[in-house]
Parts: sequence; C-alpha cells; structure tokens
Amino acid sequence: MEFMINTLGRHFRECLKSLTRNAWMTFASISAVTVTLILVGTFIVIMMNLNHVADNLENDVEIRVLIDVTAKEDAQAKLKTEIEKLEQVDSVVFSSKEQELNNLVESLGEEGKSFELFEQNNPLNDVFIVKAKEPQDTKEVAAKIGKFENASKVKYGQEEVEKLFKVISVSRNIGIALIIGLIFTAMFLISNTIKITIFARRREIEIMKLVGATNGFIRWPFFLEGLFLGALGAVIPIVLIVIGYRSLYAYALPKLQGSFVEFLPFFPFVFQVSAILILIGALIGVWGSLMSVRKFLKV
Repeated sequence: MEFMINTLGRHFRECLKSLTRNAWMTFASISAVTVTLILVGTFIVIMMNLNHVADNLENDVEIRVLIDVTAKEDAQAKLKTEIEKLEQVDSVVFSSKEQELNNLVESLGEEGKSFELFEQNNPLNDVFIVKAKEPQDTKEVAAKIGKFENASKVKYGQEEVEKLFKVISVSRNIGIALIIGLIFTAMFLISNTIKITIFARRREIEIMKLVGATNGFIRWPFFLEGLFLGALGAVIPIVLIVIGYRSLYAYALPKLQGSFVEFLPFFPFVFQVSAILILIGALIGVWGSLMSVRKFLKV
C-alpha cells in the first residue's frame, strides 16, 4: 500500500514538474482545449435548449377524433375503449361539443362572440383528444383510429406535425455532428501539442524502458498531465457559459412568458453543462496524452 502511494506521489510530482517546465506548451495545450470547449459548450447549451423546446412541442402534439353526431353514449364508450386498446396510445380525454364551442369562443376573443349564437344549436362534434406515447407514432395512431366505427374525422395537423418532426430531427443531427467534430479537432490539437513536449523527453522515456520500467509506469505521469490540461482548459468555458446563460435567461424569461419557447431553468442546467465540459476536457486531455506517448514506448 505504501509503495502504491509513493508511486502515485512520484507520478504527480513528475506531472507537475512537466507542466511547469514546459510552461508555454502547457499554455498552448490549455488554450487549445479552452477555445474548443467554448464552442462545444455553446453548442451544447443551444442543443439542450432546442431539445427541450422540441420535447415540449412534441408533447403538445395531439389527435382530435371527431365523434359521429349520431353516436349515442354506448357507441362513444365503445369507440373510447377501442382507442385505449391501441398499444401506442397514452391517453384519451373526452371533450363535449359544448366544451369545444366554449374553447372556440375563448380562442377567438372578441371575434368569437358571434359564435355564441350557436349555443342553442351547436353544430360541432363531441371529440376524443388522444395522445400517443411516442409523438412520432401520431400518424400511425391517427390512421388506425380513422378506421374505427363512429370516428367521423381524425385531425392532427398532418403536414405541420411531419414538418416539425423533420426539422427537429435535422437540427439534432447537425448539432451532434458539430459537437463531435469540435471534440475530435480538440483531441488532434492537444495531441500534437503534447507530442512536442513528449518528443523533448524521448531520451528519458527510452532510458526508463531500457532499465525495465513498464509502459503503464511511464504512461501515468502523461495520463495525469493530460487530465490536468483538459480539466484546466474547461474552467474558462464554464465561467463564460454560466455568466452568459444567466444573463440570457434573465433577459429572455419575461419576454418568452406564455409562448411555446421555454429555456431550461438556470439550476440545475448550468451544473449539468459544467460537469459535461469538465468530463469532455478531461477525456480530450487524457486521449491526447496517451496517443502522443504511445509511439515513444516502442523502443
């Protein structure tokens, strides 16, 4: 146990010595990670908020099943049972034609008052409001319900819903591709930067190999070095993103009140983003270090 602690202490000392000895290379490595993580962090914030808005929009997608005006209570109950039996259906809510008329009048405001004349002779249908478990199943569920007896008409805004799902899917894919691209760019930059510092120590590595040091023993200081470089490179991006998001959230929150666009709450969102950036930074640093030292271990 004591040997392991001494060995680990030695690795930490070597790591810190290397970071201070090669100050400019350390600065260059941290800068490479910092710049990349600022961009990655910005895209993560945008993507997570877009996903949040998309999820809200998807959850608002509903199927309106207009019940045949001739259908009696037992026929309506049968139709509801048939809909609930569908595997993809999450919920079925009944809305009477009186409720539908009231909703129409309220949604139109002053213009809707003219529809109050229809209260005595309401031309609207009773409606079942159906939600699918997965919003993407809306089209399939609507098609199945349309075949049921006493389902006069099924509406779910087909064109709008399909466009919405397509835009959401494309946005997510583009965002993920950009984030992955930036991360690999950072890995390449830090790998090349650390490679320069390792090249200066190639004789030291060769001597350690010749006297019997294992690859793992040699790798550890570089592993810790990459870990520190990546974690330190995440500090400035985290500070900038926390300050920027707090300002944006405070500015946008009152203006977006009541709209379908809703930002993720400041807490715990900033902690989640901070943790992600530290993890990405550490992984970038470790990967860059280990890839750089690998070729010098082949003595």
